[in-house]
Amino acid sequence: MRQATNDDGPQAASPSPNETPSSSSSAAAAAAFASQSEKLSYLKPDDSAAALDSVAVEAQFVTAEDAVIVTADGNRLPAVPLQEAYKLNVLRDEFDSAREKDADADADAESHQSKEKEEAASHVLREEECSTSKLPSKLHVRKNADATEKPVGDSQISMPPSHTNPLFPPLPLYGPPTLLRDLQCWFFRFSSFFLSAAFLGVIVLGSLFTQIPSICWRTLQRLMCRNPDHARPLHEEEARRSSVRKEQERLWKRRKSFGDGNDGQECPLSNDGFTPTEGGPDPIICDVGYYARRVGLDVEEIEVQTEDGFIIDLWHVYDPRECTKLSEADRAHRGPDPFTGSSPKRLKDPSQKRKFPVLLMHGLLQSAGAYCVNDDDSLAFYLCKSGYDVWLGNNRCGFKPKHVLLEYQDPRMWCWNIRQMGIFDLSALTSRVLYETGFEKLGLVAHSQGTTETFVALAKEQRPELGEKLTVFCALAPAAYAGPLIGKMYFKFMRVISPGLFRLMFGIHAFIPIMMVMHSILNPRIYGWLGYKVFSFLFDWTDARWDRGLRDRMFQFAPVYVSAESMRWWLGRECFAKHKCILSTKEEWRSEEREDISEGATDGPLAHAPTLPHPRKDSGLVGKSTVEQPSRKTKGSSAWYNEQVPPFALWVAGNDDLVNGDRLLRRFDRGREPHVKVVHSKVIPEYEHLDVIWAMDAVSEVFEEVREVLWKTCDAREQCRVPTGCESVTAWGPSEKQKKAEATAEDEQSSSDSSS
Repeated sequence: MRQATNDDGPQAASPSPNETPSSSSSAAAAAAFASQSEKLSYLKPDDSAAALDSVAVEAQFVTAEDAVIVTADGNRLPAVPLQEAYKLNVLRDEFDSAREKDADADADAESHQSKEKEEAASHVLREEECSTSKLPSKLHVRKNADATEKPVGDSQISMPPSHTNPLFPPLPLYGPPTLLRDLQCWFFRFSSFFLSAAFLGVIVLGSLFTQIPSICWRTLQRLMCRNPDHARPLHEEEARRSSVRKEQERLWKRRKSFGDGNDGQECPLSNDGFTPTEGGPDPIICDVGYYARRVGLDVEEIEVQTEDGFIIDLWHVYDPRECTKLSEADRAHRGPDPFTGSSPKRLKDPSQKRKFPVLLMHGLLQSAGAYCVNDDDSLAFYLCKSGYDVWLGNNRCGFKPKHVLLEYQDPRMWCWNIRQMGIFDLSALTSRVLYETGFEKLGLVAHSQGTTETFVALAKEQRPELGEKLTVFCALAPAAYAGPLIGKMYFKFMRVISPGLFRLMFGIHAFIPIMMVMHSILNPRIYGWLGYKVFSFLFDWTDARWDRGLRDRMFQFAPVYVSAESMRWWLGRECFAKHKCILSTKEEWRSEEREDISEGATDGPLAHAPTLPHPRKDSGLVGKSTVEQPSRKTKGSSAWYNEQVPPFALWVAGNDDLVNGDRLLRRFDRGREPHVKVVHSKVIPEYEHLDVIWAMDAVSEVFEEVREVLWKTCDAREQCRVPTGCESVTAWGPSEKQKKAEATAEDEQSSSDSSS
């Protein structure tokens, strides 16, 4: 048979009467694969080189339920529904199998004809074997290290999970750009612009309206010659800090007036050995590096590529006296594959011991700049000056949405939620920090949503191997269970509307992007004041324990770009707002709470359910409440984590209505997570959600303990310099009680499995 081939693969020609025809299965398989590939490609295939390079050739499974698309040029596209990913790989395998069969059939036919020529039989056979071993193929299949090898044609390979986790329903599928898809996108952008702006306007007006009583009260106090701030719990400390800042500004001006020849003796904050290179009145700008230089440190920005193609920002806080800054080329992203390679040591003094690396993750609608707004009492700067190597991680999109292929207007750029942030972003950031520092593990500190994505990523059904890269997970205001704030009117409105109406109102791109527009055009002081009022109204925060002289600065690093799908996961009718938990359904955690009630170990909302008065002995209700008694389960049978989980340390804000940290602590105390070793836990009764990072007394209440926990769980103490204040901190190890509890839970689980 005559066969013409080009760069796109073999194409069968019409057989001549004297030739053996090839099977048509190859053409059919190629057509089916091309159709599925077109649905998942970056651009609709045509004759252009860019379109051919962007063709989807493989679905690569990062986890059992997360498949990213690999294009012909090796780039990545975000995860797609599992059925579509499985279908692409199955059709690809069928196409490869059909081509191999056709090639074998052609080789057999040519071999049969060559046998009739006895004088050249052996020569022809050798030629046929050589040509068969070099069949052309443009499609290179990359095998996932965790994937199970299956023979081609095995029906199980095309079987995605029979159900999806109710807490993480499938995301919508958006194909390559077409006229219809573009019209759909513009319709949603148009509708969401006006509807979301109206929603935001109502929130802003509501926040301003609720300030009227406070304004009247403060005005009355002023008229009575009283200071309305005397009632603030840390008023004296706030006044002291204000005086210190004014003195620092005076000294900075004096230093500048003497010129560069000043010896630095009057330089602000130089008494701790860190000489600032910026100073004077605060211009209130969105620049982490500027605020680092005000305290004698510096920041370098590094790009990190996730496995699904997003480019996210990693900020390294360092002491310029000890560490050299990376070149621009070294600060670029290294590709999508995590946990590979290592970077050379960058200390100016190679004989000096290294600092242990710590990664900080931010909360919802924030950036990592939230850790850098309180001068020396910022968590990032505090840990850096204590002797840690501090890295600040930012989630996807942030201030500058970036992807290796996708643009802002492409809906695939915004098709993600908390799972993708944990599975892809956190893993990529952890990988890059380990690469740059040369350590095998790091310490992780997270606040609010940062704890959520970590809790999700470490779960045994998600990406538990990430836990083997962490020495400890420090959770500040851990967000695993919802607090009573989720029942507020405006949150309830977002929960009752359908997913379609949610997308109509908030779009399929960024969530209320007009907020970022206002950030760029408003005066920073006006924006900071308005930002506080709006977020205080939404989340019931107060600035009672904050340094209000820095409050405008705090809100320069929020909000950032987040996807509408992400906010739908938090507030929509299907996920967190419905189940009020990130990894258990409402039915599951309520069943656990009923079990706790029966054992007298909870003060939760179900603990106060009324009991039936004086039931008759023969009624079958003696000793029972109206709350149905749960069926007994083995402790740990509903555990979220396996043995790969790192130790946990938790700081819970006792006056936090946004999340319920007490319920999470009770989960650990009751033995429902036998593999989780809690090395530290603390409830701070007077703290609100943001006080754990912004309160003026957070250094003594939280930061010092975080510093000690990071050091006592460090697995490389001999290779690292001892952080300041940790000289007497001993290495941590699980107690005998914890070991016994874990062994007992494992025995009970194995016996339960064997009996079932």
